[in-house]
Amino acid sequence: MTIQIGLFEIQQPTMSETMNAIVIPSFGGPEVLIYQTVPKPVPVLGEALVHVRAFGVNHAEMHMRKGEWDEWNPITGLECVGTVEACPGGELPVGAKVAGVMGGLGRSRPGGYGEFVSVPVTNVIQIENTSLPWEQLAALPEVYCTAWSCLFTVLDLKQGETLLIRGATSTIGQAALHLAVDAGAIVTATTRRRERSEWLRRLGATDVLFEQSDLDQPLQEKGRKHFDKTLNLVGNRVLIESIRLTRAGGRMLQAGWLGGLAPVVDFNPMIHMESGVHFSLFHSKVLGTPDFPLSNIPLQDIVQKIENGAWDAKPAKVFEYRDIHKAHRMLDSHNAGGKIVVRH
Repeated sequence: MTIQIGLFEIQQPTMSETMNAIVIPSFGGPEVLIYQTVPKPVPVLGEALVHVRAFGVNHAEMHMRKGEWDEWNPITGLECVGTVEACPGGELPVGAKVAGVMGGLGRSRPGGYGEFVSVPVTNVIQIENTSLPWEQLAALPEVYCTAWSCLFTVLDLKQGETLLIRGATSTIGQAALHLAVDAGAIVTATTRRRERSEWLRRLGATDVLFEQSDLDQPLQEKGRKHFDKTLNLVGNRVLIESIRLTRAGGRMLQAGWLGGLAPVVDFNPMIHMESGVHFSLFHSKVLGTPDFPLSNIPLQDIVQKIENGAWDAKPAKVFEYRDIHKAHRMLDSHNAGGKIVVRH
């Protein structure tokens, strides 16, 4: 639409060329988030335009909002679920139900907090034959894609192996517990909430420990010193100890920072590293890259198991789009007890 202002003609977006978005205009608490009308993205070859129906809320977005992350976009949102509005290359049919995760979403490009989002097709998974509501689907993409990649791509978890999950009541921890038990691993889980210990056992954990520094002592009391594999979601605070709890030839993976972003002070590999333990890092920003293709992740099968009632993966809290401040206050509290989802 063209409008005349004095001697000049100005091209003004029509209603179909704009969209609603939640924007981070400055850093701070949940109150800094604002609603704006912004240009609707136009997909190019290799991208799909997704009409967002719901999205999960992630801790990384809290850090971005606070100005604590290395990279961020004013329209954040690492993931979303919705329908394909357009796909110039024809890789996905228009109207298809899909999940979009990472591929720069919310970091190097606008993310799922917009009404529409352009996503690289390598970061879109089509979800077929499901009747799960949007808000339940939105609780799955980042959590299960990350957990599956951690367990089976990096840790190479096998049936019968022992696995320690530190931070098992987190969203990724819960997903990892479901996937590991399903794969036949013997899982020890930690939690900082004693009242959730029995719940973790019902999910399949063989043993549950209170999350603390110096886990060596309670483990030795139970006759265990080392694990085949360790998934550390607590972060740097227990990094060195998590390496120590992993057997020679085993693998320790750090994939979360529930305990904060402070670095390990005076880390000296000669002193602190155990010989023969493989230590890796996983960041979900690599999902959809050639080294971590989404095509390897059986998200359709995961959705089917959840729909069939094998696993309970319902979001802990669901907020309407207009209530983003409430959603982020809940995120900041660390008391959600599971995935927070926002639906349109």
